[in-house]
Amino acid sequence: MRVIHAGALLDHEMELARQQLSDPRDQGFVQECAYGVLRHYYALRRRLGTLLAKPLKKRDAEIEALLMSGLYQLFVLGTPAHAVVDGSASACRELDRAWATALVNAILRGSLRNVAAAGPGDDDQEARWNHPRWLIDAIVAAYPAHYPAILEANIARPPFTLRVNRRRGDRLAYRAELEAAGFAAYLLPDCADGLVVETPVPVARLPGFAAGRVSVQDGAAQLAASLLGAKPGHRILDACAAPGGKTMHLLETVDDIAVTALDVDTARLARVRDNARRLGLDCDVVIGDATIPATWWDGQAYDRILLDAPCSATGVIRRHPDIKLHRQPADIPALTARQGAIFDALWPLLREGGKLLYATCSILPQENAAVVAAALARHPDAAVETLHLDCGVPLRHGRQVLPGEHDMDGFYYCLIGKTAHA
Repeated sequence: MRVIHAGALLDHEMELARQQLSDPRDQGFVQECAYGVLRHYYALRRRLGTLLAKPLKKRDAEIEALLMSGLYQLFVLGTPAHAVVDGSASACRELDRAWATALVNAILRGSLRNVAAAGPGDDDQEARWNHPRWLIDAIVAAYPAHYPAILEANIARPPFTLRVNRRRGDRLAYRAELEAAGFAAYLLPDCADGLVVETPVPVARLPGFAAGRVSVQDGAAQLAASLLGAKPGHRILDACAAPGGKTMHLLETVDDIAVTALDVDTARLARVRDNARRLGLDCDVVIGDATIPATWWDGQAYDRILLDAPCSATGVIRRHPDIKLHRQPADIPALTARQGAIFDALWPLLREGGKLLYATCSILPQENAAVVAAALARHPDAAVETLHLDCGVPLRHGRQVLPGEHDMDGFYYCLIGKTAHA
């Protein structure tokens, strides 16, 4: 209810819910329902609309959320009907909404008798694809050959992907250790340190997690460390670094580098420090706005800059399904302006011959290739370099990894070298 009607972030609300539930099974079930309802929100909303004689009032948003959870359990999870109906009716009483018990009972039982009529029709693209119409249109326009796979991937459960700390072992040995502990896992083809555990588990149960042997990180995010091409002795800026996954991966894979992890968010920077401490790594953690280097830069040029720009996050919807409800088309121009401003502010900090890796977890061309093209036009000493990457859609500028491709999230990468001044 808070995510749909108050704009709350799903991850934050889920963490609050976990704190109220002592049984891990309850935590898992609540998470499945919350994330599942939001992944299938548009189809569930349509189904509920066909079953209600008249729309629920705004003050009854809790009952709406309860009904959508019940419909998700019935039609997606396949939970036994009696358990769903009885549990939902009990929830009405626990919510102090006893008056709604009969309504909830009637709607859920009626949905079982009216399965076909409540399904998404060809005329309702939002219900068919479980995305807002503006985003469907944008994805279809950008990827006419790939859009069905993208939209389907966005409502699938994401894989539980790990990054093995190569300073403390290799992924083959770690996979064997996982399997010995009863966790089936397989290697990610595009990531030298990545593997996927087939059944997600709490990180505390992963062998050596507390000792820094492994971290949770999607495969597409793991590509950044190798694409940046850092070498021993390099001075590196990771702009917009929090929570620090890419920073840590750089430090794990390249010896003798000096990394500055910059972010404007103090609370998120604390997670960078926590990750570094757990992994036994060292970097310079700096709070500051990437568009105002004068407030944090020491005047020494960088050999490499990783610009993981703030974006619409439309490439990671399967992990954060609330993005579909929160993101609006009007947000995109402001984001692209911010992305361009950060690029322009950081470009003078890169030494001649250095390289900047522009990255987003967006799949919208306006935030990716278009931002790069505009930056190239403003900076005559900027030149796109070849990305040595086998996955992703090749573009004029950079490469776009699509959601679900090789078990990875949607990510855009473009490597830009700084040439001699014209």
